[in-house]
Amino acid sequence: MYFQYGRAETDCLKQRDAALGAVIDSIGHIARQVDTDLFSAVVHHIIGQQISTKAQATVWAWMQAGPGAINAERARSARRAEKLKYNIFIQSIIRYNSDLTVLVGKNG
Repeated sequence: MYFQYGRAETDCLKQRDAALGAVIDSIGHIARQVDTDLFSAVVHHIIGQQISTKAQATVWAWMQAGPGAINAERARSARRAEKLKYNIFIQSIIRYNSDLTVLVGKNG
């Protein structure tokens, strides 16, 4: 799934900021993939804030290749041994997001 936007949205941005308008004209339409699962999207972006874009792509592909989806239910129910497969870095992210899993579970 890709973020949906059209000419009306880019025209609005161009009118508000001439420099941004020049960049939009130069680059053109961007097909930006989106994640429809809130928990997965937040974890993905937190990883991206802590490491380089290339490393983020590698870690994210590695996490997605594991058993099951990256979502709040899996994070809550995963056994310690399963979590340890993702190394200390991923463990710190899982601990950091533990409150998020509770929040998503209550509201999502």
